[in-house]
Amino acid sequence: MTDREPLLDPVLDPAAMRKQYRADGLAEQDLATHPMDQFARWFEDAARAALHGTLYEPNAMVVATADAEGRPSSRTVLMKQFDTEGFVFYTNYDSRKGRDLTANPYVSLLFPWHPLARQVIVTGGVRRTGRDETAAYFRTRPHGSQLGAWASTQSTVIGTRAELDAAYAELAERYPEGERVPVPPHWGGFRVVPTRVEFWQGRENRLHDRLRYTARPDGGWEVDRLSP
Repeated sequence: MTDREPLLDPVLDPAAMRKQYRADGLAEQDLATHPMDQFARWFEDAARAALHGTLYEPNAMVVATADAEGRPSSRTVLMKQFDTEGFVFYTNYDSRKGRDLTANPYVSLLFPWHPLARQVIVTGGVRRTGRDETAAYFRTRPHGSQLGAWASTQSTVIGTRAELDAAYAELAERYPEGERVPVPPHWGGFRVVPTRVEFWQGRENRLHDRLRYTARPDGGWEVDRLSP
């Protein structure tokens, strides 16, 4: 098969894949005044869909960063908190995204709630969470996840899986179940402070609803409708 040869099987051909969105629309008068209140409404819908098995991990989001030279990268991360100040996720500060955000503290988030024909796209700046807040969250993680934060030198090259497993086993022996695991100094949270939040609702004929909140200097929010 050449690079230009089309896929004959429509099941495998991306160009032949079609999904007609028949969801209810999203109108300006139905929006909350603050984007985080609107997010809370949609997140509840996503969480309930997950409870019924129609959506997987509603708190999963694609985090896009760029390094100091502007070269982008993206990955899926779990959002662990949201409030009026924004969204929080945790990571190894020495990971690729951690290094990117240290050099270039701006980020884009995407919540891909496909079964609901919805997306939420966030852009904003980031700041690290305080160590007390980080420690409080770290204590809620399962014991194995706490050890994993120490065992993994995230985003670095390792020789084999056995090396990672051996590092974890050594930590498990040092900190058995029930023993307090210290918070790694290289591990913590980022809080994404939104400046723009777009709510995307799929509609028929690709005429989707896109309503975008943009932060104003006075602390309020302006809402625009974007063409699909």
